[in-house]
Amino acid sequence: MTTLAIIDYGMGNLNSVAKAFAHVAPTLDIRITADAREIERADRVVLPGQAAMPDTMAAMNATGMTAATLAAIKSGKPFFGVCLGLQMLFDHSEEGDCPALGVFPGLVQRFSSPLRDANNEVLKVPHMGWNAVHFSSNVPSAQISPPHPLWNGIAEGSAFYFAHSYFAVPENVSGVIGWAKYPAPFCVAYGHENIFAVQFHPEKSAAAGLQLLRNFVHWQP
Repeated sequence: MTTLAIIDYGMGNLNSVAKAFAHVAPTLDIRITADAREIERADRVVLPGQAAMPDTMAAMNATGMTAATLAAIKSGKPFFGVCLGLQMLFDHSEEGDCPALGVFPGLVQRFSSPLRDANNEVLKVPHMGWNAVHFSSNVPSAQISPPHPLWNGIAEGSAFYFAHSYFAVPENVSGVIGWAKYPAPFCVAYGHENIFAVQFHPEKSAAAGLQLLRNFVHWQP
């Protein structure tokens, strides 16, 4: 039986992520765990996040989950980051002037305020709600062709659910495999080899989000 470890560092949307995976893969052995050995043994690993970066990194370090996460990534097994789980993969966040995991070079920045759309209407920060995600067309400075296999069965421009004030700004734009506008284009999916991470919440994104999770369960990077 395939095992999936959801990294538990004491906060985040763990149960909702676990329930969504259970829905798309009823035979999957899902473990919400802070046991580094269980994470090491798992076939697939998920890093969810729904909190402030300084609090999250402090909890990761205190529980030993920083080392366990980096080991899981280096092992080559499929690894999925959700929301803050994407941001944590980069070097540093403006939120609390906080070092992150440093897997990829880049920064995490806050949306400037006030934001205005093309009609000069103010956009709220945090960015909350549904937004179209693009993955088969070009975002400035990045080429997305062909789409990543985790987008299989998901229509270009499908809406996903967001809830965040900060977003990743990768140095290496070749890893950008999904983007959205608010109002300018920004990275909402980043991947390299065995890593796929998204800024939105697939577990809250109806059919498109569930399809993404289903694809991850079967993905062989």
